[in-house]
Amino acid sequence: MPFSSTSALAAKVVAKIDVSSQTMVVTQNGRVKYKWKVSTGRSGYSTPRGTYSPKWLSRYHRSRKYNNAWMHYAVFFRGGYAIHATRDTKRLGRRASHGCVRLAEQHAAKFYSLVEKMGKNNIRIVVKN
Repeated sequence: MPFSSTSALAAKVVAKIDVSSQTMVVTQNGRVKYKWKVSTGRSGYSTPRGTYSPKWLSRYHRSRKYNNAWMHYAVFFRGGYAIHATRDTKRLGRRASHGCVRLAEQHAAKFYSLVEKMGKNNIRIVVKN
């Protein structure tokens, strides 16, 4: 049986970041695979809203803009904005970043691996209020 476009669509992974609830829900084949607490942009630092595809990955990234800040398992989706690991897990569930989407390290590693496995073109990142 040939590979259909319907099958290709069903295989996509969607990461929905809800800024108001500070959560990220990852679905694959229409089923919830993960649900995690995140931290998005704090007052004065907005997390961009919209629908994106990952642009590039950096496993051991350090921020040049923010004093060499630790940003491991970074999945960049718009310019310098990424979904990445944080060691500041006490702040997960509330706004605390300079605009990036922060996850616990083990969750960021899982998402990063999923993007690597599925390919950037099969991932959608949706950031909404």
